[in-house]
Amino acid sequence: MAKQLQSNSSQPTAFEIQPVLQLLNTGQLSSAEQAAKKLTQRYPNAFVLYQILGVAQDGLSKHDAAIGSYKKALSLQPNTPDLHFNLGIALTNTGKLSEAADCYRNAIQLSPDFFEAYGNLGTVLQRQGHLEDAIKQYQTALNIHEDARGHFNIGTALRDEGKLDDAIGHFIKAIQMFPNYADAHNYLGECLRDQGNMGDAIKSYLDTLKLNPDHPGANYNMGEFLYLAGRFDEAVDYFERSKLDDWQERALYCTYKAKHFDAFKTKLDEIIRTHKKHDAPFLATLSSHYARNFGVEDPYNFCKNGFDFVYQNSIKELAEPNSQFLKDLLNDIENTAIEVRAQGMIVNGKQSAGNLFKRPEASFRKLGELVRQEFINYKNKFAGADCELIKSFPNELEFTSSWYVRLRRGGFVDRHIHEVGWISGAVYLVLPKDRKDPSEGCFEYGLHGDNYPLQHDDFPVGIASPKVGDIVLFPSSLFHRTIPFNSNEERICIAFDLKPEGDIFRRSNY
Repeated sequence: MAKQLQSNSSQPTAFEIQPVLQLLNTGQLSSAEQAAKKLTQRYPNAFVLYQILGVAQDGLSKHDAAIGSYKKALSLQPNTPDLHFNLGIALTNTGKLSEAADCYRNAIQLSPDFFEAYGNLGTVLQRQGHLEDAIKQYQTALNIHEDARGHFNIGTALRDEGKLDDAIGHFIKAIQMFPNYADAHNYLGECLRDQGNMGDAIKSYLDTLKLNPDHPGANYNMGEFLYLAGRFDEAVDYFERSKLDDWQERALYCTYKAKHFDAFKTKLDEIIRTHKKHDAPFLATLSSHYARNFGVEDPYNFCKNGFDFVYQNSIKELAEPNSQFLKDLLNDIENTAIEVRAQGMIVNGKQSAGNLFKRPEASFRKLGELVRQEFINYKNKFAGADCELIKSFPNELEFTSSWYVRLRRGGFVDRHIHEVGWISGAVYLVLPKDRKDPSEGCFEYGLHGDNYPLQHDDFPVGIASPKVGDIVLFPSSLFHRTIPFNSNEERICIAFDLKPEGDIFRRSNY
C-alpha cells in the first residue's frame, strides 16, 4: 500500500533524489541519466528530475536530448532562471545561437543579477559577430561581479574589435585575479604579438606552458614564432604538441623550409593517405609547390590549377561616380579608433587589427554583406568544378578575419598565402593613378613565395589589375602580393578570408 501511494505522489522525496544527485556530482553521468529517467517514469511532473536529466545529458554531449529535458522542466516550472540558463548552454552547443540568446535574456529578466547569464549572452553575441553588444553584456557582468573569466571574455571581444590596448588591460586583470589562468596568458601573448612586441609575447606563451605544457594555443603560437624565426626543427616539436587547427600543415611547412625533402614527401604522402578530403588550402600550397619544384604530378586536389579560380568583379555601390558608400568607408577607415597590427610582410604601409566586418560601423557591415553575395556569385560561377575548393565550399559564410591595408609610396605586401583561409580576397577603395608602369599597385598571384626552397625559377604568375570598386577573390592556397608603386599616392583595400564554419573559433567559452 505504501508503494502505491509513493507512485501516485507528484514529487519524489529527498531520500529518492539524493542518490541521483550524488551520481551527478561525482561525475557518474551515464548512471545519473539512467537513474533520473527511471524516476521520471514514476514522477512525470517533477521538474527537478528533468533538470538533473538535462545536466547529465549535456555533460555526455547529448545536447539535443538535454534540450528536450530542459524544455520539459520549463513547461513544469517556467520561472526558474537556472533552467533558462542551462537550456541556453545546450542550444549554444548545437549551434542554435539566436535561441540560446533568448534563453539567457529570459534568465536575466527573471534574475537581473545573474552575471553568468550576461557573460554567456555576451559569448553568443560575440560568436554572431555583434561585438559592440557582446562587450556591453560582458561589462554588465563585470559590474555585477568582477571575476577573472569576465575580464578574459571582454578581452577577447575587444581584441576582435581591434582595441588591443584595452584587451591587454583586461587579460592582465584576469591574470592578477587568477595567476594560473593559462588561456589569459596565451591571449595576452597574442595581443602583444599583434602589436609587434614579440619579446613579451613569447614570455606570455612560455608562462602559459609553465602552467599547462600541453596547452594547444601556446604550443601553436610558439611553433609559429619559431618558424618565422627560421628555427624550423624546433617549431615542428611545438606544432606536433599543439594538435591544433592546421598543425600538420605547419609542421610539414617547417620540414620543407628546412629542405628535408625526403622526410617532407613521406609526411605529405601519409597525410594525403589518411585525409578523406583534399580540403586543406595550406597543404595544397605545399603540395603544388613541391610538385612544380620537382617536376612530379600534384596528388592533392584542393584546386590543382588555382589560376583558373581567380575571380574579379565590380561592386556597383562602390564603383558608381561619387559613391557615398565609398566615402563612408574611407571616412570610417580614417577616423575610427582601430589599432594597427604589426605585419612584417608590409613595406611602407599598415594593416588594421581585429575583424573589420564584425565592427559596429554601418559601412563595414554593409561591405561584409556585399562580399558575402560575391562569395555566392563565386560559388555559382565555378559550380560543378571537380575539386574540393568548390565541392566543399562553405555553406555558412563566416569571415575568419577582415582588415584594411593602407600603402603609401613605394609600398607593397610581399608574397604570402593566407594559411587559415579557404577563399581570400580584397575590395579596392583607393588605387594609385600616376603609374609609370601599368603593373604598379596591381595584384599578383602565383605558386611561389615566402622563400620556399627552389630547384629552379620556372614558377608562373598571373596579374589582376583592379579598378576602384572591384573585388578579387582567389583560393587561399595561391601566393599573392602587391606590386610596388612609386607615385606619391595611397593605395587602400579591405582584405578578408572565408573559412568553413567550425574552423573559426579558438576560444574558451564562458
